[in-house]
Amino acid sequence: MDSTLPQLSGTRFATDGGLETDLIFHHGVDLPEFAAFPLVDDARGRELLTAYFDGYADVARRAGVGLLLETPTWRANPDWGARVGYDAAALDRVNRASVELMRGIRGRHDDLSDVLLGGTIGPRGDGYRAGERADPDEAQAYHAPQVRAFADAGADLVTAYTLTGPEEAVGIVRAAREAGLPVAISFTVETDGRLPDGTPLVAAVEGVDEVAAPDYFLVNCAHPTHVAPGLDGGAWTSRILGLRPNASTLTHAELDEAEELDDGDLGELTAAYAALVPALPAVTVLGGCCGTDARHVAALWGV
Repeated sequence: MDSTLPQLSGTRFATDGGLETDLIFHHGVDLPEFAAFPLVDDARGRELLTAYFDGYADVARRAGVGLLLETPTWRANPDWGARVGYDAAALDRVNRASVELMRGIRGRHDDLSDVLLGGTIGPRGDGYRAGERADPDEAQAYHAPQVRAFADAGADLVTAYTLTGPEEAVGIVRAAREAGLPVAISFTVETDGRLPDGTPLVAAVEGVDEVAAPDYFLVNCAHPTHVAPGLDGGAWTSRILGLRPNASTLTHAELDEAEELDDGDLGELTAAYAALVPALPAVTVLGGCCGTDARHVAALWGV
């Protein structure tokens, strides 16, 4: 593990919320296949992304914490990229350009003491439902080009979000180690606190740690009340340093069918997070996921 990451030694970082749902429902942006990365290739898209991340820089400023700027590349991998017209060369270019965009945004907020640039990876499949169990070696080879693009562009770390099973996580950690990048792994859970493939959260964290330990873990794309059943007070929970909850208490299946945004109840979200804090004492990275925007993240930080 790379001890140079400041969040490992207690420095707190705000990160962003539900990028895709915010852009779609609040800004009327069309995101085919829920892919935000093509916006990096468009002047208006870059303006939208800059304004979006500026909002979270303001949250970090008000909260007096660091800022983790993470690229809009959750679906910038071969399977999803092909669906929106991006081949391997185009994906390499846009992944690098996304880090460059984050670097430019960081330059707009040089008053903040700690700003990290993170490369975002998503699952090969659908983050809302588990498919076939991944082969770790295949996952490593599959995700390696995106990881290398982030490393070559100067990202500080890579984070894989909304993973539905531990095997893909193992492959991503290995790809990051090969590229020399620190790496964080974020699982999503269903309402029972288990991963979509049925793996208990404890088994996923301990199992990945045993064979390919990342620098730290997170949980994302689940309401705090869904995360709580997966926590048992064990020492393994100290490995979870990040949380990016959904605004809604709906299940993944219900959210997948929803035609209107469910941005949840702000008071319920903050109360549920506060109840979760004692069970996740090591959290230093806090943001949001589906249905959240800067209002939610500011409320989670108490500002």
